Amino acid sequence: MTKTDAPRRDRSMTPTTVASSRLLWLLGPALVAGVAYLDPGNVASNMTAGARYGYLLVWVVVAGNVMAWLIQYLSAKLGIVTGQSLPEILGVRMKRPLARRLYWIQAELVAMATDLAEIIGGAVALYLLFGLPLIVGGIITGVISMVVLMVHTRRGPKVFERVIVALMLIITVGFTVGVFLSPPDAGQILGGMVPRFEGANSVLLAASILGATIMPHAIYAHSSLARDRFPEWQGTTATRRLLWATKWDVTIAMAIAGTVNLAILLLAASALQGVDGTDTLQGAYTAIQSSLGPAVATAFAVGLLASGLASTSVGAYAGAEIMQGLLHLRIPLLLRRLVTLIPALFILGVGFDPTEALVLSQVVLSFGIPFALIPLVWLTAQRGLLGTFANRWFTTVAGALCSVALVALNVVLLVLVFTGA
Repeated sequence: MTKTDAPRRDRSMTPTTVASSRLLWLLGPALVAGVAYLDPGNVASNMTAGARYGYLLVWVVVAGNVMAWLIQYLSAKLGIVTGQSLPEILGVRMKRPLARRLYWIQAELVAMATDLAEIIGGAVALYLLFGLPLIVGGIITGVISMVVLMVHTRRGPKVFERVIVALMLIITVGFTVGVFLSPPDAGQILGGMVPRFEGANSVLLAASILGATIMPHAIYAHSSLARDRFPEWQGTTATRRLLWATKWDVTIAMAIAGTVNLAILLLAASALQGVDGTDTLQGAYTAIQSSLGPAVATAFAVGLLASGLASTSVGAYAGAEIMQGLLHLRIPLLLRRLVTLIPALFILGVGFDPTEALVLSQVVLSFGIPFALIPLVWLTAQRGLLGTFANRWFTTVAGALCSVALVALNVVLLVLVFTGA
């Protein structure tokens, strides 16, 4: 076996050491990766869905979250068992340099498109809170994200996790407080769990919700985060312990992300349905301010700012891991942050509509999902790579079904966007 094909060598920790490790200490990687599910693209998609169609697409948010749980667990498992990230494994298995470079180009474009949406979200939040020009807000968002990345570079992944988790708490409060002031109708929520659509636009929004939920860079990042978090935990006993803890980690992260995304949709459905202008972040802020008051609107804007800062930091980390794994080239995180900041600042500087930029970023994400999802499911089913930790047949079937559903819906999204339906 090659290094890539072999699971970690058995240097098992003693039972006493393993037993003394507490679950809380093992949590973290999924919470960081889960921030990708709370980025400004999610906010825009869920807010628009609730304002336009009320409770109709509740089932889409729930289904997307269930699929996200499986996908993120598989990504973490790959990193824990092999000690390598998804980009690293693909970089070794792709023997032809041209294939690796082409794969890297699409993955890099996806990461940059995600970063674009997140910088724009932070810039819009600063405009809403302080009236700053978008270009200035974009620069500030980029600088703060560089500070967060510096924490990872100088203090390590554990401190980086704490910073991201703190931002996640702010996001959670900012996006859910309005639901308590405008409680949704429980009966209509249950009705929204029945899968159905109302015309092509509702299909487009459903695909947008799923496209904003299942993000390629989160798949790449989670395998790297899990790999880096537990380098000393090796061997069968320790790996089983880690995988058990990872299930809890992913469950908590997806429960938070799913609750917040659902809260955004329910807030729009209960308080903003039929209100004009809620298909933009600025319009949603104005509508919330009119319906629920300035305090809730400010909380929403603060949550949006934290969303942009946290998700763009994780996106930059994912992009660096993609380059390292596929091209075997590592650029310092801060330098990479500067380079990837340029497209977002250019778009903000020329006055391109922020909402249009968010929509275009989702289209680019749709192109990238099959390239991350299909290899993940295939690799985690390989006994030659994961040994006894390879997927059971029903896990592989579930992953394949998720892949087919997500790819199909993203094809629908692309068709509807390009045909103007």
